[in-house]
Amino acid sequence: MTSSNDYCVSCHIHPMADASWKKSVHYDTRSGYRVGCVDCHLPPKGKGYLLAKGKTGLRDLWNKWTKDSASFNWSDRRHLEVARGYVYESSCIKCHENLFPGKLSKAGEDAHLYYTQTKKTDELHCINCHLNAGHFIEGYTHGSNSTFGNTSSAAKEIFSQPAKVNEFKSFTESVPKSAVSFNMIAIPGGTFNIGSPVNEPFRKNDEGPVRQIELKPFFMAEIEVSWDEYLAFYVQTAAEGRSTDTEGLRSSKAAETDAISGATPPYGQPDQGWGLGKRPAISFSFHAAETYCKWLSKVTGKSYRLPTEAEWEYACRGGSTGPYFFPGDPRKFEKSGIRATLSKNDTTTINTYIIFKGNSPTKTQTPDRVKPNPFGLRNMSGNVAEFCSDWYQPDAYSRYPEGIVKDPKGPSEGTEHVIRGGSFLSTAGLLRSAARDYTRTESWLKTDPQMPKSIWWYSDCFNVGFRLVCEFDEKTGNTGLK
Repeated sequence: MTSSNDYCVSCHIHPMADASWKKSVHYDTRSGYRVGCVDCHLPPKGKGYLLAKGKTGLRDLWNKWTKDSASFNWSDRRHLEVARGYVYESSCIKCHENLFPGKLSKAGEDAHLYYTQTKKTDELHCINCHLNAGHFIEGYTHGSNSTFGNTSSAAKEIFSQPAKVNEFKSFTESVPKSAVSFNMIAIPGGTFNIGSPVNEPFRKNDEGPVRQIELKPFFMAEIEVSWDEYLAFYVQTAAEGRSTDTEGLRSSKAAETDAISGATPPYGQPDQGWGLGKRPAISFSFHAAETYCKWLSKVTGKSYRLPTEAEWEYACRGGSTGPYFFPGDPRKFEKSGIRATLSKNDTTTINTYIIFKGNSPTKTQTPDRVKPNPFGLRNMSGNVAEFCSDWYQPDAYSRYPEGIVKDPKGPSEGTEHVIRGGSFLSTAGLLRSAARDYTRTESWLKTDPQMPKSIWWYSDCFNVGFRLVCEFDEKTGNTGLK
């Protein structure tokens, strides 16, 4: 009786969970067998079944007695990183013994072959590719998503020319042949100290030693590159001849015209179903971000690129010298990241400026949710982390020469690139202006079954985007340059 679906639902009073199960392929199967709750959420009998059942039952009873079912965030709990903790790989394999049935598609064969060859069961889980199997998710896609990026520009102004810049002043860029525009903020040149002092809470060793940096003026985007912006690139480069292979090689026509080769169709749903529009674009690779900058430079006639690590921290600080560009103690803010009890002032301050783990429903948000920093830039410290152009080295600052370092570009070589700023998944200690991180190319592609793997899209990274820098040079109003 305690293994029946009706018994499970008597405690799990969450209509969305029950309704989404009844719409899934595990409910209405081809054979007529109806996969039940315990078939996925408990291990097979003889493999810890009774122990897991006891622990799960006690936990669910406690939640039923002590929590309000109306407050349960089902959408949050069905994300992959959460769902993997409640679905047993051994149960998937028990039912699906043959991973290569006769009617399996070629793409499915490649994916299952990749799964069996890697044998990294601690990293790869069946629901990495079949998250929609047990509970139906509206709009969920796995496999090549050839319809991604299909947008309509009806009733919108289509720009024919990019913005003209004649002086060092903030401007609004217009993307030709699209209805997309975005704000670029003039960041004055100056000096600042990169890195964090040894006594800063949550400081890591790669944040020092503190060095004095001098930077020339530059323009930086007010917000992270949005889906509206990225899809303009995606659609326009498709028109110029997008390759269909995973390496994104140019077609012969594109090569003849020296066109920028655009991204191949993504594998799955890059926005994770959270929405497009002004939300930051995610799931694409460092290579894709750099290619976007090259394309934008070409269509606008300006010099767009990724920020250097020094430019990013300088812009994030906005003249501040503390852990954040606003007042606050990281130790107190860290508690808000795990939703501990805080004073009203502590919560209000960080929530005003940053989207992070403490105030985000485990997904990206639109930029209007937060106030800008002193330079007028939004979400520098949160929402999504951001690519920088520098190679990552933990001792990068110690490699700089003594004295004031002018416009540093970082190490001359490396294997991964710098990432700056926290994300909607980060606690407050990772949101500090000096906090550093880096790309993890191999692990961010572990679910991608393609051979070779995509150079355009990450299959396992949904919290990194990028922000544009435009150089103040002869193309953007600096007539003093030659």
